[in-house]
Amino acid sequence: SSCRNRKQTKINKNNNKFFFPIFPDIALVEKLSKKRYSNELDDDDTVPVGTGFQSMLEQFGSDISKAVQAKKKRLEVLTNNYMKGSQHKLEQLWSTHQKQRQKLTQQYSQQVSQTLQLWEAEVQRGEEQEERMNNLFKQQIKVLQQARAAQSLKLKSVRDLYEVFVNNIEEIQKSHHTFLQGATQELRKEMNTLQKKILMDTQQQEMANVRKSLTSMLF
Repeated sequence: SSCRNRKQTKINKNNNKFFFPIFPDIALVEKLSKKRYSNELDDDDTVPVGTGFQSMLEQFGSDISKAVQAKKKRLEVLTNNYMKGSQHKLEQLWSTHQKQRQKLTQQYSQQVSQTLQLWEAEVQRGEEQEERMNNLFKQQIKVLQQARAAQSLKLKSVRDLYEVFVNNIEEIQKSHHTFLQGATQELRKEMNTLQKKILMDTQQQEMANVRKSLTSMLF
């Protein structure tokens, strides 16, 4: 049992420097008690057997109590050391966690900031392009309006010219009609006058012929 405890203690010490056995080493206590009891027997051979055994038991109990107290103190020291080490490790772990968290937060903030900047730049470019397109559209509308106004003016000019031409044609037709009417009337008058003159000439010629015939018949 003592060897097993010592081996277990050694293994546990190798695995964890803060581990220790709770129970005292019984073999060590027995060895110390036997040595002390042997010394007492050598010093006083007249001690009765019962009294010596009682003394040995008391001494054995005292040794166990001392060993337990020593183990308890060692337990307290190791526990304090373990707590300090654990606290230090926890502080290091917390500090590492905080640094990692801060680093991730900073990286995320930078990425979000860069993304927002790119988004704002794209939005601004989009707005500028939209403004340019609006201006171009307005210019095109203005050009179309000007072209339509020019076409309207040209069409109005053509209509005005056509109306002038039609009016002139009508006036010319009226003038020609009036001229034809006047010419026809003049021609009719001249024809009537000519007919009358021809008729008078014919009558005069006939009268002359009749006179001539009568003269020849009479004379």
